[in-house]
Amino acid sequence: MSNKFSGKTAVISGGAGGIGLALASEFGQLGMNIVIGDIDQKQLDVAEQHLKALDINVLACPLDVTQNQQWLDLVASTEARFGDIHMLINNAGVGGIPGSINETKIDTWKWVLDVNVMGVVNGTQAVGLKIKEHGQGGWIINVASMAGMNGVAYSGAYAASKAAVVSMSESWAAELKKDNISVSALCPAFVKTRIHESLRNLQPEYQNVKEQGATKVKSKGGMNQAAALVESGIPAQMLAKRVVEALNSKQSYIFTHPNYREGVSYRSHLLDKAFVDAENSEVVGHLKDDEIVIL
Repeated sequence: MSNKFSGKTAVISGGAGGIGLALASEFGQLGMNIVIGDIDQKQLDVAEQHLKALDINVLACPLDVTQNQQWLDLVASTEARFGDIHMLINNAGVGGIPGSINETKIDTWKWVLDVNVMGVVNGTQAVGLKIKEHGQGGWIINVASMAGMNGVAYSGAYAASKAAVVSMSESWAAELKKDNISVSALCPAFVKTRIHESLRNLQPEYQNVKEQGATKVKSKGGMNQAAALVESGIPAQMLAKRVVEALNSKQSYIFTHPNYREGVSYRSHLLDKAFVDAENSEVVGHLKDDEIVIL
C-alpha cells in the first residue's frame, strides 16, 4: 500500500535496540529505506539481520552520536546507498544515574548532556541540513521524554537534557517550517528498553561515571528501582505505531502516555499563574506587547 513514507530514507540513531529498532521496523515495513546507527557493534549486527529478515532495505553504520565525524561518515554511506535522506530520528540517549544534586558527579552531567543534547545537535547538523538541501521536505523526530515536560527529582541531568531536546525541537520546528520539514518532540514515559543499562556502552572518556553507577547499585533502591520502572513500561513497538499515527496527524509533540496529562497540565497552570502575577505586578504590569525593554 502506498503511503507518504514509502520509498524514502530514514536515519535512526540508537537504532540497534529498544525504541530505535522498533521505529526502524515500523517505518521499514511502511516501505522506507532504513539506516541504523549505533555504538554497540554486536547489537547493530543483530539488528541488521533482524530487519533484513523483514525484507527491509537496511544499512547499518557504527555511530557514537557524540562524534561528529561518525555522523558525517554515516551520511556519506547513506547517500551512496540510498540517495536523499528524508527522515532523521535522533533516538540515541542515556538515562544517566539517579541521584541527588550532591551525589551527581560533574562527569555524569557531561556524559548525559554530551549524548542526549549534543548527540541531537550533531545529528541535526549532519542529517537535518541534508534534508533541507534537497528541498523535498521531510521529518525530524527528536526523542525526548515526559521528563522534558516536567522536572524529575533525583534525575536532574536526565530531565535537563530532555527539556533541552524539547526546546530545540520547538526552535527547529519554527525555523524549518518554510522548508516543509516537520519537527516533532517524542515525549514518552516509561518504555521497555535497556536505557537503565546505559553504562554498558560508556565511552572511554566517561569511564569515571562508572564510580557513581557502582555506588547507586549498592545504595537503597539504587539502579534496581530504575530497572523496575523501565520494565513496567509500554512495549517499544506500541510506541512506534503511535509515532506513525502522530506524524499522520501532524503533531509537534508526540505523547504516548495520556495518563501523565494531569502533571503536565499542572505545570501549564503554574505558568499561566506566573503570567497573571506579572500582569498584576507594580514593576512590569504596565508593559504592553509592543514595548521593548533593553536591560
